Amino acid sequence: MTLLSKQDALGIPERTGKSFALQSWLRFRHLVLIDTLARTGNMHLAAQQMCLSQPAISKMLRDIEEQFGFALFERLPRKLAVTELGQVVVRYAQSTLNDNLAFSRQLDNLRHGGYGYIKIGAIYAATALTLPKAILLMKQKRPLLSIELVEQTSDYLLQMLEHKQLDLVVGRFTESYQQQYFTYQPLASEPFLIAVNPSHPLCTQKDISAKELIDWPWVLYPLNTPLRQMMEHAFGQADIASPVDSIETTSVQTTLHLLQNSNALALLPETVVRPYLTSGSLHALSSTFSINPLGYGILTRKDELLSPVAQLFIDMLEFSANADMQLSSIDNQPL
Repeated sequence: MTLLSKQDALGIPERTGKSFALQSWLRFRHLVLIDTLARTGNMHLAAQQMCLSQPAISKMLRDIEEQFGFALFERLPRKLAVTELGQVVVRYAQSTLNDNLAFSRQLDNLRHGGYGYIKIGAIYAATALTLPKAILLMKQKRPLLSIELVEQTSDYLLQMLEHKQLDLVVGRFTESYQQQYFTYQPLASEPFLIAVNPSHPLCTQKDISAKELIDWPWVLYPLNTPLRQMMEHAFGQADIASPVDSIETTSVQTTLHLLQNSNALALLPETVVRPYLTSGSLHALSSTFSINPLGYGILTRKDELLSPVAQLFIDMLEFSANADMQLSSIDNQPL
């Protein structure tokens, strides 16, 4: 019978061979180089950004690739392209660097008398109502907490979340593979309506068909967004092509400005449009063409313990969303 090693007895996996050698050898500067080369795709630019000579950069990259046992970048005539295995390493490098940056920022904040820092990503529908309420509640409980908010589409925000550039996201999945990396906690449902200028000729009509809507210019979300994909499906179901006269943008402010100053149409979240409907600066069309409400929720990285601040903010989001739903149900009751 062989004797168990001390590591085996304690249940600690033994780190031997190439993987242990790599963990012992890999340094912070190597991760910086990998990230810089991935972002620039250029040895000369990477050398400039790292304040090193190009020969030193080339040697460091060769040493890194020798340790890994495979090429991280393909040397093309005008640029460096990340290899398939290199993409895994680049993601690790970027995630580690962003984690380090967040830790340094949080530590510096606390050292100077602050009360921590949280960076949140959110889609526009959430920033219209639920998120601002949650932020105000959070500031009541943690007045000196630093909060940073990034408004973007879900696909962009989930990339930031994967690379640890955000603590959490209020949004939705855009691709099925994302479910492997993030947990999803439903928060609210997002109804949509077709908004136009109140002087638009269609404002006087009822039950406008999809074919009639296509004759007018549209402001659309980009094709890679869930709302646009649902619109494309709905147009297909109605056996009509997508609008030819269109402008694509993720900017809500640009969309609202275009609607108020032209005869364009746009499908927008009700929470975004509601203040403009109340003020009379926009009008909601009555149409047989509609899109089912889209749910959105709280997305966090799987298998990662949330900070107390992040967990508290999630609690505030849930409280705000529940309050909004109760208010909405009261508003929708018949008189």
